[in-house]
Amino acid sequence: MVNHRKNIGHVNEALDKQKELNEIKSRFVAMASHEFRTPLSTILSSASLVLKYDQTGDQEKRERHIKRIKDSVRHLNDLLEDFLSLGKLEEGKVQVASTPVELNGLLEEVVEEMKTATRDGQQIIVSCDSKDEFRSDKGLLKNIVLNLLSNASKFSPEGATIWIKAVHRDHKLTLSIKDKGIGIATEDMPYMFTSFYRGRNAVNIQGTGLGLHIVKRYIELMHGSISLKSKLHEGTTVRLELPDQQQILQP
Repeated sequence: MVNHRKNIGHVNEALDKQKELNEIKSRFVAMASHEFRTPLSTILSSASLVLKYDQTGDQEKRERHIKRIKDSVRHLNDLLEDFLSLGKLEEGKVQVASTPVELNGLLEEVVEEMKTATRDGQQIIVSCDSKDEFRSDKGLLKNIVLNLLSNASKFSPEGATIWIKAVHRDHKLTLSIKDKGIGIATEDMPYMFTSFYRGRNAVNIQGTGLGLHIVKRYIELMHGSISLKSKLHEGTTVRLELPDQQQILQP
């Protein structure tokens, strides 16, 4: 009788999980059908116009449309990356590694990659205080920082400054990313880590509503924590804490 109840419990759990996955897929299809339409239309129209600007004096117009194509392709890539990351998380295929990470080098690498994605005139100021070896999953950590910096850039105006501060002490990394962007409304705060959720003041800004959800899931896999502090029209600070993975894996 006990085993029968356990089996029923496992079946119900599997059915609930399958239902959740189906709902996520349905929501993604609905979101993707809307989000994909705009960049694809931009690519098609700009590609057609580039062909028409075949005179030497048309160089500026060509460059403007080539930039629009690149931005649209980047947006489509971000959509696909978010969905693939979510799919791997839901299927339990994300494993956490433990390797030495040179934090200064990692942050410099991320900031360099962000140069092609930030808005005009934006700058990222980095402060890193780490003297000891930190062991973590470099790939996941880099993905987390890139995602958070991308958000800070996306929701901040041109010419804005974004600050990233990392402190490594006593086998723990504390990292914060601060911006002076549009901020988050109080009523939206409890839902910001929910999949596909977008703040009401961000509906006209490109995005899937998956970034913070994926970041939180990665951080939880690494036994860390993340929190938000924000005020509408004044900016947002994201703070996360991650333990040294070597400490976690030790028996």
